[in-house]
Amino acid sequence: MRGGRLHGRRHGRRGWRDERGAALIIALMATFLLTALGLALIFMTTTETNITANYRDGQEALYAADAGVERVVQDLLSQQDWNQLLSGALQSGFFDGAATVTLPTGESLDVDNIRASVQADTFQQNLWGANDPVWQWYGRGFASDILPEGGLADRTYILALVGDDPSESDGDPSRDTNGVITLHVEAFSAGGGHKVIEVTVSRTASTEIERGYIAQRGQEELNQRARKAAVQTPGSSLTRNEIAVSQ
Repeated sequence: MRGGRLHGRRHGRRGWRDERGAALIIALMATFLLTALGLALIFMTTTETNITANYRDGQEALYAADAGVERVVQDLLSQQDWNQLLSGALQSGFFDGAATVTLPTGESLDVDNIRASVQADTFQQNLWGANDPVWQWYGRGFASDILPEGGLADRTYILALVGDDPSESDGDPSRDTNGVITLHVEAFSAGGGHKVIEVTVSRTASTEIERGYIAQRGQEELNQRARKAAVQTPGSSLTRNEIAVSQ
């Protein structure tokens, strides 16, 4: 009996000191650690890729909206009576007339709902009361159609609305009395980017500096610019356009 107990105690000491299986545990821990590091690296790479793609899509939409402004302003300055624009009777040559548009992302865009949303937002803010602009369609279409002869492959969709300048005090948003109107332009890029630009446009009878502001409402950026363009007699075409951007 005594010998048996001694033998048992010695056997227990050998089991306590046995290191067989420790290498497997270390290998499993190293595997788990490397797996976690790999997943973290994949997550970081995917996040950075998405951030870059979102920035690219946003910039694409912003540039397209700015190009839409430049495109419709050419037609706007050639119109003799801006009251017809404010009544919705005249549109730009850049106007596809489609009521529903399918974007490259597969999203269906109801353009009339967009105009109604912009109008509702304007009335809700009620910044100018009776002088709040009543938005009318002036231009819309894909950026690839912005030039008559083609040459662009961009499938960003651009919408341009025109309204009376809210600085007027006549209380009639359907009548222009000071030769200044407002453009509201939105762009939806092929990658899902969405940008908004608003511009005030002034018509003069001589070659003067046309000053306005471009502001991005409801977005993360606010850009203020001084637009300098050679404006001749109303109805004549522009021979020169320049934009100076100040930070």
